[in-house]
Amino acid sequence: MELLKDVTFNIQLIKKTFCNYQLKIDQKLITLSFPQLLQLRNKVNTLTASENLEEIIANDNFVLLFIADRKHLVFLEIPKLLDLKEELSYCFYSF
Repeated sequence: MELLKDVTFNIQLIKKTFCNYQLKIDQKLITLSFPQLLQLRNKVNTLTASENLEEIIANDNFVLLFIADRKHLVFLEIPKLLDLKEELSYCFYSF
């Protein structure tokens, strides 16, 4: 029995081919190569460091993030930013 069968998540990262990934944020689909995915992970990890996260919460409470070599601009509030970090870390987690 699959409990999360009918649940749709706001952020999904899907591996399409060997080095190509597809990131879905709400209704927006973004195609990423592996180097772009690494760059995105680095940006997200920098933004979600505790001191940076506190500064974001104190000032704006959102982040504008360029993805895939500045082809896409994404508006992320703090919960979505943390969801993106979790999705990226799950992608790089080795079983």
